[in-house]
Amino acid sequence: MQVVTLSLKAQNKIPIVADTVSPDNFAGKAEDEIKAVQVWYGNMQCPLSELFNVKVEGKDSVENTKIVINGDASRVKRIGQGMSTGEIEINGNVDMHCGSNMKGGKITVNGDADSWLGCEMKGGEIVLNGNGGYYVGGGYRGEACGMKGGKITVNGNVRDFLGEHMCGGEIHVMGNAGLLPAILNNGGTIIIEGSTEMPASEMKKGTVIIRGKVKDLLPSYVEEGTEEVDGVLYQRFAGDVNVSGKGVLLMKQYESY
Repeated sequence: MQVVTLSLKAQNKIPIVADTVSPDNFAGKAEDEIKAVQVWYGNMQCPLSELFNVKVEGKDSVENTKIVINGDASRVKRIGQGMSTGEIEINGNVDMHCGSNMKGGKITVNGDADSWLGCEMKGGEIVLNGNGGYYVGGGYRGEACGMKGGKITVNGNVRDFLGEHMCGGEIHVMGNAGLLPAILNNGGTIIIEGSTEMPASEMKKGTVIIRGKVKDLLPSYVEEGTEEVDGVLYQRFAGDVNVSGKGVLLMKQYESY
């Protein structure tokens, strides 16, 4: 196995765009080659070694390559963008677009993540062991689909627009979600263990399961009795009828207030 460890040399206020930091780009490369990989630092490019201490152990194929990032990466964007396999572990917070467009592999974030985590991902797995920002698993402006495949697990809370424009895959949030999760969805599954507000607006397809309280259910959903999932009984709603939607919304505690 090849293990590449990156440790931030200093806390940075200027954003680093690190879309080149992925197993696809590091696999099989020697330490000097990885140190020379270019990243954007503000409006200029510089080698990775100017910003990170780099340590490389072993040499292997991309599926057997792991990147470990130590330090507060809350100003480091696009880590793991488009990755196809391998593994990334981030021991700290991370900035926007982490794992966007990823096709496979696994990213673990042992901290909080800013917005667009796993945006438009097609496969693979992201585990966030902190809180997420806006548009987790969502889509970029003007795109018809956000997340298309794979799985995102958030072991904390997320902010608004969870899974916006989602077309496939699964998102599981262990805490609460903000406003309008599953807005404009066209497939996939979202599970929210905590509470949320105004879910599944204009959803055409997909399944949303909410195990906490729901505030302000949209009037464009039709109640269809109950449904049992994994031994838990839910109220079942179908919609959004405003867009002739066939989505399924399952709720354990519905309160309008």
